[in-house]
Amino acid sequence: MHKFFKLVTLVLIIHGMNFLKSQTPQNYIYTSSGDLHSIEKMITRKDIGGVQIVYNWKSLEPEKDVYDFSGIEKDLNYLIQLDRKLFIQLQDRFFEPQARYVPDYILKDKEYNGGLVPQYDNPGENQPIGNGWVTQQWNPEVRKRFQKLLGELAKKFDGKIQGINLPETAIDLNIKKDKTGFSCDAYFQAELENLKFTRSVFEKSYVLQYVNFFPCEWENDHQYMSRLFEFAEKNNIGLGGPDIVPGKNAQMKNSYPFFNQYKGKLSLVAMAVQEPTLTYKNPKTEKPFTKDEFVNYAQNYLGVNIIFWSVESPWLEREL
Repeated sequence: MHKFFKLVTLVLIIHGMNFLKSQTPQNYIYTSSGDLHSIEKMITRKDIGGVQIVYNWKSLEPEKDVYDFSGIEKDLNYLIQLDRKLFIQLQDRFFEPQARYVPDYILKDKEYNGGLVPQYDNPGENQPIGNGWVTQQWNPEVRKRFQKLLGELAKKFDGKIQGINLPETAIDLNIKKDKTGFSCDAYFQAELENLKFTRSVFEKSYVLQYVNFFPCEWENDHQYMSRLFEFAEKNNIGLGGPDIVPGKNAQMKNSYPFFNQYKGKLSLVAMAVQEPTLTYKNPKTEKPFTKDEFVNYAQNYLGVNIIFWSVESPWLEREL
């Protein structure tokens, strides 16, 4: 067993080095489960290496201890046939009022204290602020169930999928009115615990944490950001984020400088250009950022190895 773990570690290191040697970020498609057949022409482009698919908690655990991974299995088998890789994003926070995609028992059973709390989000540039929900990962009972799901996923897919990523660290709560036991430190520690657990059960596939902001923190004044990056480097964990926005001030006050500082030091850096990201404009040209502008910034400043592109990215549609 000892030799096995050494071998797995060596494989992960070599795999990571291959990404780090790659000068230009690899292109992947970012989409939802069930959309693959409709975008097959995009997926099979020679410049696309794989697909990142979002799966919400409820879809994977419709009832307590009843797991349904058929959607992942279907997507994975489809991509294998196309010689493309699968990156899964496990989603526990949502950005629409009606989106409460955690299992019903998490919402109803007493020990989970409602399971979700309202949060607010400003998705993109000059977009309306919408309200959604975030799972109470700072509740130990909720976190225990989330980790149980991660363990079941690892039993089924570790080594078969290219990687799994946990969603962004940013949440925006009404802390003064909170009655769930939330605290900034408790949230940070919960995120670290989930990440550590994910790394322990996914021994072969990449583990990636999306990081952009932490609640209560600005310019690393709680050392959440610096501690996360240090933790990731030491534990063979990749980092990334939902938005590549060149030079954006808020990001420059939070995660971006750390990506620059840790260039070449992390096992993987994978970031996304999602639909809201496409709304941002280059202040110099007053036009939406181009593909080249996204890629150059991702490569030269952030040290990105993979870019997960929205299917709505103009260059994808134009070059088809």
